[in-house]
Amino acid sequence: MKISWKAILLWSLPFLVIGFFLWQGFLAPTTTEISNNPANSRMTYGRFLEYLDMGWIKKVDMYDNGHTAIVEALGPELGNRLQKIRVELPASDPELITKLRKAQIDIDAHPTKNSSALWSLISNLFFPILLIGGLALLFKRSSSSTGGPGQAMSFGKSKALFQMEAKTGVVFDDVAGVDEAKEEFQEVVTFLQQPDSFTAVGAKIPKGVLLVGPPGTGKTLLAKAIAGEANVPFFSISGSEFVEMFVGVGASRVRDLFKKAKENAPCIVFIDEIDAVGRQRGTGVGGGNDEREQTLNQLLTEMDGFEGNTGVIVVAATNRADILDAALLRPGRFDRQVSVDVPNLNGRLAILQVHAKNKKIDPDVSIQTIARRTPGFSGADLANLLNEAAILTARRRKNAITISELDASIDRIIAGMEGTALINGKSKRLIAYHEIGHAIIGTLLEHHDPVHKVTLIPRGQARGLTWFTPGDDQTLVSRTQIISRIMGALGGRATEEIVFGNTEITTGASNDLQQVTSMARQMVTRYGMSSIGPLSLENEGSNPFLGGSMSSNNEYSDGIAIKIDAQVQQIVKQCHNQVLRIIRDNRVVIDRLVDLLIEQETIEGSTLEYIISQYTTIPQKDVYIKQL
Repeated sequence: MKISWKAILLWSLPFLVIGFFLWQGFLAPTTTEISNNPANSRMTYGRFLEYLDMGWIKKVDMYDNGHTAIVEALGPELGNRLQKIRVELPASDPELITKLRKAQIDIDAHPTKNSSALWSLISNLFFPILLIGGLALLFKRSSSSTGGPGQAMSFGKSKALFQMEAKTGVVFDDVAGVDEAKEEFQEVVTFLQQPDSFTAVGAKIPKGVLLVGPPGTGKTLLAKAIAGEANVPFFSISGSEFVEMFVGVGASRVRDLFKKAKENAPCIVFIDEIDAVGRQRGTGVGGGNDEREQTLNQLLTEMDGFEGNTGVIVVAATNRADILDAALLRPGRFDRQVSVDVPNLNGRLAILQVHAKNKKIDPDVSIQTIARRTPGFSGADLANLLNEAAILTARRRKNAITISELDASIDRIIAGMEGTALINGKSKRLIAYHEIGHAIIGTLLEHHDPVHKVTLIPRGQARGLTWFTPGDDQTLVSRTQIISRIMGALGGRATEEIVFGNTEITTGASNDLQQVTSMARQMVTRYGMSSIGPLSLENEGSNPFLGGSMSSNNEYSDGIAIKIDAQVQQIVKQCHNQVLRIIRDNRVVIDRLVDLLIEQETIEGSTLEYIISQYTTIPQKDVYIKQL
């Protein structure tokens, strides 16, 4: 492994600094001649003055600027022999020299000698220079690398991930369920690959494409597919990476990003979650954020400013298009807005087929059935569904995913983890009647969604569940369908009233009553399905930066509010009366189904329908639904 001299310097710098201070404090040589005149013993300064008064001192040699002396003394205590004794002299005794002169003692001073001028230069100049140079090299190395504390000077640089030849591993064939969006982007890809065929008739390359849709519908995956198909330089960055605590950093990063993009044009710039930087300016309770607004202004200028951005296509994704600034959404910046919605039945089928390629699925499993059971699932939900089923298959030590694992995964995603089964008792029988009440109403009403299964196995907060299979088209719902759903939701509560009496009604229908009230109120205020008339009485133009309750402003009088409450109450009351009638008319089959449910804990929809058909006609077309 090759090691550069810079790395060696950085590693050795701490040891050099420590060595320098140790040298200066402890190991630096004392360049005097005291070693050439060794002493036999040591003497205190007071003893030295006594010897001086007695005339025993014969000669004094001073060293270290008068701090140390080698004394030659002769006296009875010394055996009348001349001896050399070392004495530490005080720094503040000016009378000592005078006393020595009066005693006519031979005095000799030995000045301190430096080893060389070069050593002085090294000790005073070389080490500070070495220290400063090492620190400068350390900061330079930190600033040139990604991350680390040395990036203070590189805040304004864009953090976009750049790929000259985008190899995301995703192409359009890997994206399913968003055929309309794929067609839109196919034009963009063709424009990048064959621009001459478009420019020949005066067409200009789109400057921006905005992907709008709920979370998990595949917006980011679609952007990766665009990069993989176009085979052009690709920049990828998140909107939150433009926003920093320092004012002006976000705008600087936008400038740097588009500068790099223009140098590599034609190219694609993908900004994920653009609502983090592109939300409306000057909004909110506390006003706008200056840093975010400066960043947005710079983004607007780069996309369609004075200079323009020829050859740079900006693809952005968001699930909150309602809060984006109007200047950002206009043509010239984002010329196209592509909606990526939750897939329909065919879309779910295609998505499941894509994710099932690397899964071992039993041949008896019908993907079509799974697609029908998952209305409202996004692409991410479907991918998670198959992954959960694969995990459950491995836990059960099976070789392939069966319908059992898929059903359990769907139930877990929708309702939560499976709980402990209820023991036999009054509570279990009450829950069984409640769930059978939902199921029999949903089975007998023609326009209600068919029952998939009824179970007493708890999931999440629910002690029992009745599963329905919704129709595919949920965007257009008729008045009869809404009434049927209200009656189906009231089935559990009504069964408790008939079987156990009003005094034994439980809190199990609390969620059902919330749904009932919401559907009835929407019939009156949003869909115009009441005697008040075809009026929309809900204010949908609320401010997204305020809470829904804070920004709600009803544009109708108190008299209309009273009529709305009366209509909601009337709808729910009439539906409730009809449900009570159904329960009374079918009490025999309800009791049989309850006993079967307690015994088996789960009844499939086909079994349920077969048993009910032995007692009554299914469905009973509009028998129990009145024109309210």
